[in-house]
Amino acid sequence: MKIQFFLCALAVLILSSCYDVERPKKPNNLLSQDQMVAVITDMAILSSAKGVNKKRIEENGIIPDQYIYKKNNIDSISFAESNLYYAFDIETYNRIYDRVKDTLNKKKDVLEKIEDREKVEKNRQDSIKRIKLKENRVFVKDSLESTQGFVSPE
Repeated sequence: MKIQFFLCALAVLILSSCYDVERPKKPNNLLSQDQMVAVITDMAILSSAKGVNKKRIEENGIIPDQYIYKKNNIDSISFAESNLYYAFDIETYNRIYDRVKDTLNKKKDVLEKIEDREKVEKNRQDSIKRIKLKENRVFVKDSLESTQGFVSPE
């Protein structure tokens, strides 16, 4: 009896899990794949920035989602519908996310190069400052050396 119940339950689960999923209709305001890459890239950057310095973002009055939608001239509905449409085709969705990763890596490389140049410039400025300080150093004879013969009152 238990085996029959288990088999029936298993059959119901298998049959109910194999339902036919229809592809979402192409939205009228479908974002291009390039637009999707731009929006998702901006979301990733802003999400990271929010994790690092949330207070500064709030102080500047930036509402992340609204900022991204305004920057990319889209609305939340068009993004949600486009995201659903592209997500149905996993290969297309993976290509979009691969492009997002590539874009983020390129931006990271650019920022690292800028950071390296700034470090080199800072080191150069520090070296120049040290040289100027050495050149402008005035040597003063130690006042304790000139007190020969002075006996301390012990």
